[in-house]
Amino acid sequence: MKFLDQAKIYCRSGDGGDGVVAFRRERFIEYGGPDGGNGGRGGNIEFVAVANLNTLIDFRYTQHFRARKGGNGAGSDRTGAASEDVVISVPIGTQIFDDDQETLLADLDEAGKRVVLLRGGDGGHGNAHFKSSTNRAPRRADKGWPGEERWVWLRLKLIADAGLVGLPNAGKSTFLSVVSAAKPKIADYPFTTLHPQLGVVRLSMTQEFVLADIPGLIEGAHEGLGLGDRFLGHVERCAVLLHLIDGAAGNVVDQWRTIREELHAYGGGLATKPEILALNKMDAMSPHEIAGRRSALERASGQKVMLLSGVSGQGVPEVLHALWAAIEADRAEKASK
Repeated sequence: MKFLDQAKIYCRSGDGGDGVVAFRRERFIEYGGPDGGNGGRGGNIEFVAVANLNTLIDFRYTQHFRARKGGNGAGSDRTGAASEDVVISVPIGTQIFDDDQETLLADLDEAGKRVVLLRGGDGGHGNAHFKSSTNRAPRRADKGWPGEERWVWLRLKLIADAGLVGLPNAGKSTFLSVVSAAKPKIADYPFTTLHPQLGVVRLSMTQEFVLADIPGLIEGAHEGLGLGDRFLGHVERCAVLLHLIDGAAGNVVDQWRTIREELHAYGGGLATKPEILALNKMDAMSPHEIAGRRSALERASGQKVMLLSGVSGQGVPEVLHALWAAIEADRAEKASK
């Protein structure tokens, strides 16, 4: 299935049904009086987050959603039928923005979370509503209230506990394939990963978390270079970032600085998230190179640098347990609020 994380759609709620003018016409009732019923409510436009979706691809082919008009009133004081709501299912993590792409209307970040985006119009009053002691035969009935309409943008931000960041060919996809059942495409050329990938990491029966791999960043990604930084939104919700550095490529400090600058330029709180820094591909370096590059990276970043090899599996369990510790701390903090 093709991955799509952004879509523009048109929504319109239903108009209310019209009220009617009617009078009782019954034998032996000389002055029957008005009995025109009210119109029914128009259908709402609702969005609900469901767990079995992970892409917005359906909205590439269906872009217009309209609810039906409410039923008109009828004689014998009968109210028109309310129209059914149009319920639009979206993946967990979908945000709904106004047409300006900046005004956030709703954030569906939990399974089952539901929001009424557009309310249907109320039904108009029939002439029975206007009956009074001074107006015993009103001939007034109102039209139903119009529904609402608007264009909105849907933007998907995947729900993951930890996110992988790094330059192209840093070994992110290899790492994801080793620690989870995900099968991302792996090759020795840049930008092999074109779309975000998710994998579930299971450390034990009670310890598991979701890991997200996004396409690699390059210098100037926030200005649209390479694949740009649009996929960084998928790691905004993560509790911790795993920053992989390609140790075999050398210039490890430059690699680290490039990614950090892109995270700062993007914003969204990514630059302040907890970060685990790991020197990857230790199987392709000599012990002398490992020691020198690790030392240089620790001096530049001011933090501990872990060592691993996604190919051989060296250091992978230690990195996973460090990720789990950060995720547990984040969950405990959220639970205490």
